[in-house]
Amino acid sequence: MNKPAKTLGMSHVALYVQDLAACEAFYCDLLGMQVEWRPDAENVYLTSGKDNLALHHQPAMQPDESRQRLDHIGFFIRSPAEVDDWFAYLQQQGVAMRAAPRTHRDGARSFYCQDPDGTSVQIIYHPPVSG
Repeated sequence: MNKPAKTLGMSHVALYVQDLAACEAFYCDLLGMQVEWRPDAENVYLTSGKDNLALHHQPAMQPDESRQRLDHIGFFIRSPAEVDDWFAYLQQQGVAMRAAPRTHRDGARSFYCQDPDGTSVQIIYHPPVSG
């Protein structure tokens, strides 16, 4: 069989979260996502228009070495200056910051913060995608 056509890219992430309401508020109220679908009280699907973030409530998560590990998820920003604006805004909103904005060797600029459940979130200007 020949290799299928190139994918359309990665635009869906699903996260287990302990505090579904707080995480939904973080992604919607602070980052501007919207609820796309709420199939039940334990799950919500969010979107920014061309992506999909699923939040699945799991109140008692136990450390399990067989589970996959996620380093971070990222949100693209249109310009380097907007990265700094987002940092100041989220910091003012009391969001936990992991690293201040910095410019990378490839011209990208980003910082890391945490959602209410502790997932690392990168806000990034990345020239090949953002520009």
